Amino acid sequence: MKIKLLTSLTAAVALFFTSCAAGPNTQLGTLGGATLGGVAGAVIGNNVGDGNAGRGALIGAALGGATGAAVGNQKDREQGYVR
Repeated sequence: MKIKLLTSLTAAVALFFTSCAAGPNTQLGTLGGATLGGVAGAVIGNNVGDGNAGRGALIGAALGGATGAAVGNQKDREQGYVR
């Protein structure tokens, strides 16, 4: 049950960040960053501190999504998709 909830929350955060994106690289970067950040955050959150994997996943997905969006947006600007 806990894994299903964690996976659902990570997917929801990833889709939220992707829907706000502009170009194709921004969308892919956001989705990939949020997914990887959510997984990494869950692992780190489970193993450090009070063992709260859900909170770690949400924080990781948010930070990963924002970082992925920034990198993808820069790539879109270089390729001329976004001005």
